[in-house]
Amino acid sequence: MKVVYIDCHSGISGDMMLGALVDAGVPLEAIQAGIDSLGLPECRLESSIVKRKGFRATKISVRHADQKAHRHLHHITELIDRSSLTDRQKILARQLFTRLGEAEARVHNTTIEKVHFHEVGAVDSIADIVGVAIAWDLLAPERTYCSPVPVGGGTIQIAHGSVSVPAPATAELLKGIPLAESSVPCELTTPTGATFLATLVDQFGPMPAMTVDAIGYGAGDRDLAEQPNLLRIFVGQSEEGVASDVVWVLETNLDDVPAELIGHCMNRLCEAGALDVFATAVQMKKNRPGVQLTVLCDRPAVEKLEAIIFRETGTLGIRRWQTSRHTLPRRRHVVSTAWGPVQGVVAQTPDGHTLFSPEYDSCRLLAEQHGVALREVYQAAVMVFSRPHADSAPNDNV
Repeated sequence: MKVVYIDCHSGISGDMMLGALVDAGVPLEAIQAGIDSLGLPECRLESSIVKRKGFRATKISVRHADQKAHRHLHHITELIDRSSLTDRQKILARQLFTRLGEAEARVHNTTIEKVHFHEVGAVDSIADIVGVAIAWDLLAPERTYCSPVPVGGGTIQIAHGSVSVPAPATAELLKGIPLAESSVPCELTTPTGATFLATLVDQFGPMPAMTVDAIGYGAGDRDLAEQPNLLRIFVGQSEEGVASDVVWVLETNLDDVPAELIGHCMNRLCEAGALDVFATAVQMKKNRPGVQLTVLCDRPAVEKLEAIIFRETGTLGIRRWQTSRHTLPRRRHVVSTAWGPVQGVVAQTPDGHTLFSPEYDSCRLLAEQHGVALREVYQAAVMVFSRPHADSAPNDNV
């Protein structure tokens, strides 16, 4: 499966994204041909190799005739519709401008039809956004990952006056996207760059397991004193049949909590949405035996689960960090045994084999109802699944 990882260590803008895609191997000539069909006045993309803090990168500059026109969304979509872009490129370009228009409409309390594009309606911004739509279609990744995003700091001057970084539209577009801390006193992530992330990225977090085929470096305008002003894109392959996602780990050490209270806390954590909870025996300071409580969860559940740990255990501190994990594709499945239906989960390994895991509660219920050993129900369910043309019913993915 073809995947892309976007490393936004110095944020992201339209020219940085386009430069990184060209540097990763997307032909500039193909992008220029699409831009030419928009009918923009004397609009040319120029590529040059520059250095940022000593590192080589591609800088894309848009050269065009002077123009003062600012456009509404329908003006831009008309340019796209009349162009010779492919259908997929037109759809993606319209999606990008529509996403940006929706953000502008919210911050100005107006409708998307009435949004008056200023900076983004200029020729160079149109070329950046449409150019990225063309390049992205030519690159054709099946899944896209991205690092947390720094926005910078300070203030910037826009058509509506001086505003704090991130600009209002940028902040609106970055809702739900993890932001990275940054002390650089300038705008690192622009509305155009935020639009790309909000539209193109499937998952944010660390780099997934992948074999890298190409790396592209796109340069921003400034040569920052603090760090290289670069956007880095990794293009490569990941193993099909293995999914990658990001989870949070919460962990604390307990040496003065009764076992009954730890067990109760673990039950509360599971009920509150933890993906996994487990306890490990550890030897702590002063040779005291203790328990290390570990919780896996999704980002939205972190604060809720931490509150439960603090309340139920009285611990004074919880360690937390992000980690990536690989999971097999799974789906719910039901098999019919002599005692009744057993629910379970079917997983598929990368080499195509299927594994069936009966659910404990489903097996336990049948064992208690019919007075048989839990082990017998469990083994029978596995045997039924392994038989060809087994009497079973698939259910939803998990």
